[in-house]
Amino acid sequence: MDYRKCAQEIYDLVGKRENLVSAAHCATRLRLVTADNSKVDIKKLEDVDGVKGVFSSNGQLQIILGTGTVNKVYDEFLSISGMTAATKADVKAAAAAKQPLPFRMVKALGDVFVPILPAIVAAGLIMGLLEGMTKIWPDMATSGTYQIFHLFSNAAFVFLPILVAVSAARVFGGNIFLGAVIGMIMVHTDLVNAWSVAGMMEAGQAIPQADVWFGLYKINLTGYQGHVIPVIIAVWFMSFLEKRLHKIVPEMIDLFVTPLVTVLVTGYLTLTIFGPVFAQLEEWVLVGVQWIITIPFGIGAAIAGAIYPLTVVCGIHHMYNTVEIGMISNTGLNTWMPIASSANFAQGAACFAVALKTKDKKFKSLALPSSFSAFLGITEPAIFGVNLRLMKPLISGMIGGAVGAAVGSMLGIGATAYGVTGLFGFLITTKFIWQYAIMLAVSFAISFTISWFLHKDKPKDEEVAAADEAPALPEITCEKGKVYAPIKGNVIPSANIPDDTFAAGVLGEGVGIEPVLGVVYAPFDGEISSTTDTKHAIGISSPDGMELLIHVGVNTVAMEGDGFELFCAEGDTVKAGQKLMTFDIDKIKAAGYSTTTAVLVTNSDDYAGLDIKEGACEPLDCVISIKE
Repeated sequence: MDYRKCAQEIYDLVGKRENLVSAAHCATRLRLVTADNSKVDIKKLEDVDGVKGVFSSNGQLQIILGTGTVNKVYDEFLSISGMTAATKADVKAAAAAKQPLPFRMVKALGDVFVPILPAIVAAGLIMGLLEGMTKIWPDMATSGTYQIFHLFSNAAFVFLPILVAVSAARVFGGNIFLGAVIGMIMVHTDLVNAWSVAGMMEAGQAIPQADVWFGLYKINLTGYQGHVIPVIIAVWFMSFLEKRLHKIVPEMIDLFVTPLVTVLVTGYLTLTIFGPVFAQLEEWVLVGVQWIITIPFGIGAAIAGAIYPLTVVCGIHHMYNTVEIGMISNTGLNTWMPIASSANFAQGAACFAVALKTKDKKFKSLALPSSFSAFLGITEPAIFGVNLRLMKPLISGMIGGAVGAAVGSMLGIGATAYGVTGLFGFLITTKFIWQYAIMLAVSFAISFTISWFLHKDKPKDEEVAAADEAPALPEITCEKGKVYAPIKGNVIPSANIPDDTFAAGVLGEGVGIEPVLGVVYAPFDGEISSTTDTKHAIGISSPDGMELLIHVGVNTVAMEGDGFELFCAEGDTVKAGQKLMTFDIDKIKAAGYSTTTAVLVTNSDDYAGLDIKEGACEPLDCVISIKE
């Protein structure tokens, strides 16, 4: 075929250069990200000579060309468009940038918090233990040992905006040290500590204010300890401004002009706009919560218990102390505490279910202590580190928290103090010990059960190890026109592969194999005709002209090679049974992709037909035979 003609037609039909954001390719497909999908003529694209199919997925326009063809068309496409070659990561990032705003925001939160979680987990566990112990031994709070450990427990939360700012600057591409400065501004000692505001209001003390924007309005000079969203917004703006200044400021003065302007502008906007706007939102939330919990029959408590984790994400949950203080002053009973406690315990239970079910040792080491911290009342590690990232545990916890809060409301539970939730909440609910225990048990049981059944991570470390250590199989004598199983597993017709392209035979007829061991062996004597940068697909040709594609999993190109290892290279001569690749079945499943492996004769049109053998197979069992 005329590769340049094919590339030119594709280029014209996708809207030319002004509509192209990024371009890359995998083993079989040209992967494009366009600025405006409505400018792409899908119908005409499908009619281009050489194009075997077109579809959109995850923000990418995928044009199926087949092995051996796609890389040649791609080279011509780059030449015609003037674009530079993009990596799979570049295309993925460009496609992600086109995702709906809520998805991008959740991803950004996860990316920001994951690196700082160890600090928050450690501080949360220390804080929870200290708060509980001082309720048991009040005199401990006056000891020097307590003061030292309280300093340890408080540090990560007092200076949380600095940690968040540094991590956010890394995520948004800004200077991490400038990000640290913005975080320091938000918790500067010249500002009133955010956790002291409620006490000052209760004592009737005025909060210091400052005139801003030439006297247009005043702002409260309060810090942002414990806050998340305003810090991330501020650092996002800082990173945007810094990168823009680097482009327009002359290089000879860029070193001092860009940091100076970045800090001055971002800092002032943060304290005068970003922060105050968020503070106003906090007030509205508090008013809304106070109204919600008055709804009778436990309905209001259920709603509050469900949305409480979302306010933790926004960093405004500390402001509920104002509600609790008011309740204690008016009635002597804090009925908000059971709601918060149920919500916190439920998030811990959902995280605990993930910790017990997963066999990913790294993730378990994060989820387990995070759940313990939540049981003691500090939920940030569980929410940001596990539940929000996976989403299903967050929802599980919201459901459990809602039901538990409703139970607590109907049982009339109240606390005599505030600031403590979870297991140590028993110390301030002494008149409702059994009721409180029932509420926590309900929250735990519902959240844990739902999270357990929704979480799908079922790693099998022994299979991964077996795959890594698997030796090459004994040599066999290959028969002409036969394909021997490259993988141990279960053979299914290619029409049953959970991918429309493979199932429709666009890339050729063959079989799918549902693997039980992550090792790929050579299916016959031949030559490796192609491999991919992402290591998930191999093309191999036999001496008699058969062309075979082995594509591990569906959409696994998105894993960018994580979990895959190749033991061959393009041009290598291989023998049947020789180990070509290993792959981590559990990582593929954990990433949400099917492990079904396509074994396709890509030039099957050259033959009268194929006979396939379905069912369980061992490596080198004959699974495809060419019809004579």
